[in-house]
Amino acid sequence: MKKPGVFGTLDPFIEDGPILGRRVANVGFLRFLLAADPFDAYHFFISDKPQRESLAANLAQIAPDIAKAGRFRLMDRRELPARLADTSYFCFHQSDCINHPTHIARLRNACAPEVFPITGPVHSLSYPDYPAAFLRHLWAGATARDCIIATSEAGRLAVEGFFDHLRAGYGLNQIAGPSIRRVPLGLDPESLAAPLPQPADKTALRARLDLPANRTLILVLGRVSHASKMDMLPLIRAMNRLFADQPDKSKGLRRESVSLVVAGWAEEHDPFPQTLVDMGARVGLDVRLDLRPGERRKNDLLAACDIFVSIADNPQETFGITLLEAQAAGLPVIASDYDGYRDLIIHGETGLLVPTTGPAPEAGDDFVDRLAPLLFDNQYHLLLAQRTVVHTPELAQALATLLADGPLRQRMGAAGREHVRMHFLWPDVILQHLELWDELRALPAPDIATLRHLPHPLQLPYSRVFASYPAHTLNPEDQFRPGRTGAALLGGREFPILYAGLDNLVNAEAIRKLVFLARKGETALLLSERFRELCAGMDAEAASYHILWALKHDLLEFVPAAP
Repeated sequence: MKKPGVFGTLDPFIEDGPILGRRVANVGFLRFLLAADPFDAYHFFISDKPQRESLAANLAQIAPDIAKAGRFRLMDRRELPARLADTSYFCFHQSDCINHPTHIARLRNACAPEVFPITGPVHSLSYPDYPAAFLRHLWAGATARDCIIATSEAGRLAVEGFFDHLRAGYGLNQIAGPSIRRVPLGLDPESLAAPLPQPADKTALRARLDLPANRTLILVLGRVSHASKMDMLPLIRAMNRLFADQPDKSKGLRRESVSLVVAGWAEEHDPFPQTLVDMGARVGLDVRLDLRPGERRKNDLLAACDIFVSIADNPQETFGITLLEAQAAGLPVIASDYDGYRDLIIHGETGLLVPTTGPAPEAGDDFVDRLAPLLFDNQYHLLLAQRTVVHTPELAQALATLLADGPLRQRMGAAGREHVRMHFLWPDVILQHLELWDELRALPAPDIATLRHLPHPLQLPYSRVFASYPAHTLNPEDQFRPGRTGAALLGGREFPILYAGLDNLVNAEAIRKLVFLARKGETALLLSERFRELCAGMDAEAASYHILWALKHDLLEFVPAAP
């Protein structure tokens, strides 16, 4: 159903770099929003010109019909005030809730005719500077129509935890802040289009991928780092425990019948992946590395393997899109009962969840809290992850259950694939976003006029903070007349020279009117009032900017005070 208005964003959604969950999710959102095409137009405010050009090419490829119809507009962010004033926006949506939503809200409140929803999802939440980012959301100009989208229930509770912590620490209990809603990430329906591989297909894939044909293959897919997504050494220990505890070798649970395939992103010279291989060799386990696979190879690995394992122990993880990819590929999943994973796996039906234990919540702060702001990301994330326990005995038992029962693996894989089909495909997720924006637009909001002049306390008031820098600040009693260049302008011998980037702030024709109004001498107050009367839509801030710009370029000059 078409929405009456325009979709706005400051994000391109498409980023270069390694294939990480956040980047995959952002591209998926944009592709399927444009496939649904629910809006009259799509406005992208991108400050960097090469990035605008790159995005235009990507959009023409993703949604050629929208591009041909001219319903994409890619603009410099300096155009935001004008466009907010003259465009009916249905919503603004960012690719995250951290960087820009609150600043868009301040500009909306100052310029737009109505309070439209501003939304953005969470991704990783564990960075120590994020309390400052969430503090920006707690201000009097936030409305219930501003919304942080949590992709998992654990993520939603974490966002509430941020706000509880900040309200208590800064005495902000009276500030409601934005809404918080849960909408998951999704997968492309194409991931379910192909039939599941038959035994012969798996054999051929394994040959092409140089994987053993007659073993049960356990796949781990994700960032290969003990300080990032998960520490995999407990998995190797669990497998060693499993095989050591098998008194009856006739059941087929032998070391030589299993291989562990570790695939995903790793830094070029990181020694940790090889440590996994060496650790596996020490306990007689075959560990295969497949680092930095492309999209096609990743899909081939999913199709070639038998069991998917992900034992996240790191608060960097919030959702777990690889678990959806594994289920879409028909693999049963063994996952830690941690963060958003428990939203994605139905224990005993689509996979098995392994219990986890973390530290007791501290009333104040602990040594990791105090250290984290002083450390690199990988350093404090390692400290956090190493005190998160994925229970080794239960992990070993989960592995034993699936390794010993091929029919169970097939049933769980089929159930997982159907679970993804019913709940986690992008077209359905986009519908949830559309329903959310409708819901937010229907929520009560203050009259926007009451928010016009309400500054954001974490936006720097430059003119006030730096008032001591210039020798003089503009005041209403200052008197001006045309400068030498201004006189030449009125005589047709000069013209305003505007730098690129000022065209949305300084208007050449308005400057001519301003200099003309000052031809007999005028105070700043009266000059501003008459200037605004002559230029429809000009506000006091814009008038002041024009006066100062004209002074800077000798189009106006001060009238000397009488002796």
